[in-house]
Amino acid sequence: MSDVHFHDVYGDLKSTQFAGIPTRDGKNATIRTMYAQLTSTRLFNENYFAFRTALDDAYAKGIRIVAFPGDYSDDAQPMNVDGIATVLKEYQAKGMRFFLAPGNHDPVEPYDDLEAGKNDFLTKDGKEQKVYATSNAACVAKDPSVVCTDQLMEQGYEKLMAKLGEFGFNPNKADLHWETPFSKYTGGKYSYEEAVAQSAVAKREFEICAEGAGGAYKAAGEAKLGKSYTRCTAMVDSSYLVEPVKGLWLLAIDANVFIPNAKFDPANPKKFSGYDGAGNAGWNKVLTHKLHLVEWIKSVSARAKAEGKQLMAYSHYPTMDFYANQTEAMKAAFKPGAFQTARVPDAATAAGVAATGLRWHVGGHMHFNGTNDFADANGNYLVNVQSPSLAVYGAAYKIITYKDLDTVDVQTVALKSVPRFNELFPYYQVEYDYLRGSVLPADVAKRWERGILDTRSYGEFTHTYFGELSRLRFMDEYWPCEMKEAAMALDGRQMLILSQLDTRVTLAQLKDNPGVVPLTANCAATGTPSGTAVAAAQLTADWREATVRAELLAASAGLKLDDFAKITPYNFYGDFHRTVYAGELALRDMGQERVNQYKLLMRAFPANPAPVVRIGDKVSDQNAVQVAYQNQFKQVFAIFKGLGSGKPSDRFTIDLKGKKIGNADSASMSFN
Repeated sequence: MSDVHFHDVYGDLKSTQFAGIPTRDGKNATIRTMYAQLTSTRLFNENYFAFRTALDDAYAKGIRIVAFPGDYSDDAQPMNVDGIATVLKEYQAKGMRFFLAPGNHDPVEPYDDLEAGKNDFLTKDGKEQKVYATSNAACVAKDPSVVCTDQLMEQGYEKLMAKLGEFGFNPNKADLHWETPFSKYTGGKYSYEEAVAQSAVAKREFEICAEGAGGAYKAAGEAKLGKSYTRCTAMVDSSYLVEPVKGLWLLAIDANVFIPNAKFDPANPKKFSGYDGAGNAGWNKVLTHKLHLVEWIKSVSARAKAEGKQLMAYSHYPTMDFYANQTEAMKAAFKPGAFQTARVPDAATAAGVAATGLRWHVGGHMHFNGTNDFADANGNYLVNVQSPSLAVYGAAYKIITYKDLDTVDVQTVALKSVPRFNELFPYYQVEYDYLRGSVLPADVAKRWERGILDTRSYGEFTHTYFGELSRLRFMDEYWPCEMKEAAMALDGRQMLILSQLDTRVTLAQLKDNPGVVPLTANCAATGTPSGTAVAAAQLTADWREATVRAELLAASAGLKLDDFAKITPYNFYGDFHRTVYAGELALRDMGQERVNQYKLLMRAFPANPAPVVRIGDKVSDQNAVQVAYQNQFKQVFAIFKGLGSGKPSDRFTIDLKGKKIGNADSASMSFN
């Protein structure tokens, strides 16, 4: 279960200033605003109920061992860490075992952040309340608008490992084996007593420098770099290997890499601000800054093979391209930095991880459902399984079953039905009413569509949430201006017709013949007309001809052009982003008819669209109406196809000996 992002919606802020929203049963709802959720790539509140549902479902299926590839908490705040510990202990009492790996939200920084907090807790009046840790500047200044409590500080490694030690970070007498990258057992024989002694945080540290791995690796690194390493310091590595049942090895990898930055103070190395966050580092930096971990993984992999152990490795970060090998195309089509492509591991990273002998790995971090594999000329083969978050659209968990030492069955359990998912909706209604009634510009900008409060299931709720997330955030953040305008204006019918349009009428002339196609030249730069102009009225006739071609194209695929209008702009860009996150799970929600419609759009564009004329980084308004659209959306639909046609990611089998992934679900959908 990856990226639970547990936030205790009935937690204790331990504050006399603000306890949350009083409920009818005497509790306090300590929740974030709906607007905050709809502009975040994760939910904060409803995943509380989804988490319990997932645990109940797993327990009912007979599952007793659960691994968490990081981000099990919101941001490692005491209120939320204590909350998830309480839940885990409840299910542990039923016979379940839990094994945590750290993520970039737990810890956010390697050491305690006493200045952290959130701006958007929801009040009973539907407004936002700032809640910060006591050392935050606003608290020090005694700002009366801010609630101050250390329940919102962000805990570092030491506190997290102390509070959650029983969930894998420390040895358990019931386990057959437990070790860290630093373990040394007398005579090479496992001893629980020695394991306890070696589990201390002080014995699980390595040296990290700004430029690379320190310790025994520093001299070679400095020689290669040609200068001395700087900002070197001790850092915790919470990785561990455990054998909870005979023959099964769980390798919980701490792939967080917190690199000392320009604010690092050697006199105060535990100052949280002295380190870069781990979110974009991932396995790229593991291979340069945690070489001791790489060597240990090699050792574990070799020993697992020699001893016939079923090895399941997991960490918070993916080990290879998680965009179904569409990353480079996405970089070319969308805004710089769109879709967090900085987090995609380099090809050399996948090769480096595969070279350790590790054969398969479960990752999280991106909240995606997906699968990819890598093979090299040396015979190394690595599979990366992306476990989706419980806090987003496509919420699900993975069931892993070893059929034999070389065959792994993976089943994805989607969370469509979650009891109590709408328990907090009355409080959001108050927020909605407040925002609609307020004339303050800041409040007006945060208005959201009320339809999400009418959803009837968790699946429908997260589907709607992703539509709003797309509208309120992704379209501005990821899509270039003219692409955003087209995606938010054209329905599926208009998209298919525009793919067939061949006109000489320019974008600049659209204002002279409005109503034919809902596009403008607002995003374009003003260019100089050239050649023989045609009247703007010609667009009407050209659109009519394109419509005839689109009708014939649809008919050849057994479809009707008018039915494409059911794909509203909101549907289209929501479907695109849902497929980015959920892969083939999103196609199931679309249904066969829409999948078939998208498949036609994917092959409808000209093989070689006319080139786009640009003025600087903008499209020229002297381009013909269809040119930019056909160029850009040919790419968009190619990416869309790739994302929805990747390796099997719902129910599949990993054949480690045959080095292949097989689809085990005859009902799966694809854009192929």
